[in-house]
Amino acid sequence: MPHHRTDNIIGINWGSSNLRAYLIAADGRLLDTHEEPAGVATLSHDGMVIAADSIRARWPKAAHAYAAGMIGSNVGWVDAGYVDCPAGAETVAEQLVPTRIGSLDLRIVPGMACVRAVDGAPDVMRGEETELLGLLSGGAIGPDAVVALPGTHTKWIQLRAGRVESFMTAMSGELFDRLAGGGLLASVLDGPGVGGPAFLEGVRVGAKGALGLSALLFGVRARVIRGTLQRADSSSYLRGVLVGAEIRDAMGLFPALGEDAADAGQRPALPVVGSGPVTVMYQAALGELGVASRAVASSDAVVRGFAAIHAMSAVAR
Repeated sequence: MPHHRTDNIIGINWGSSNLRAYLIAADGRLLDTHEEPAGVATLSHDGMVIAADSIRARWPKAAHAYAAGMIGSNVGWVDAGYVDCPAGAETVAEQLVPTRIGSLDLRIVPGMACVRAVDGAPDVMRGEETELLGLLSGGAIGPDAVVALPGTHTKWIQLRAGRVESFMTAMSGELFDRLAGGGLLASVLDGPGVGGPAFLEGVRVGAKGALGLSALLFGVRARVIRGTLQRADSSSYLRGVLVGAEIRDAMGLFPALGEDAADAGQRPALPVVGSGPVTVMYQAALGELGVASRAVASSDAVVRGFAAIHAMSAVAR
């Protein structure tokens, strides 16, 4: 069905591999979607123009357009930079970067950057901020929480008063894919890795931290060769080691997760954002380490995020 309202907006989640565009009503309702494998890593400058033109042609009457993700990176259309944490939706809305791609005028959402107080290290994210702002605006997560967003590059985010205070990025998903795809460990790995006893054993070993991650990774090979780990369980065990070490790091950076927090029975369940087997594995790992969690669906979070950013932007006033 065509949508001719001129107060509708377009939101584009434009990542490295895929483009997902949404037509959003003034009240935040999702009206239409468009998705294609047209990420910035796969497109030339002209290819981005073609993709943007197709979106404008699909929804010609939409009043405003926004884009988040890698389109605003140094490998995208224009570098939209980062807002410094602590930051919330109002800070992001104040630093939107206007540009034009082909026939589409749009504002690109900046990423977020932080320097963690605990270790003094910087971190950055791009794209997840819009999803997170949508979860906050929809009430799916509270204003004061630690939130986990599992994925290829998992984010652990500390929220205070509805603003992102700091966060940690862990490359556990990418590490698993790289190790399984080639190199020494690939010769002993079998399967994609799933939850279960071998995964949970790996979680315990990774979280214990008796050795550094490099030594623990080689230990996967040694266990298979010496027969203390079945090859059929090797991928699951490896995933567990990676996730366990990651959760240990998160507990060290965010005390609300760790042993120094208030009694575990009094702590609110950690929101784990996403769906599918990776989210289930993270919840199992957290449970193994004594951290209660709850799954939070993110299917409409990006749409809510674009609506929240638009409502706070200058063009909506």
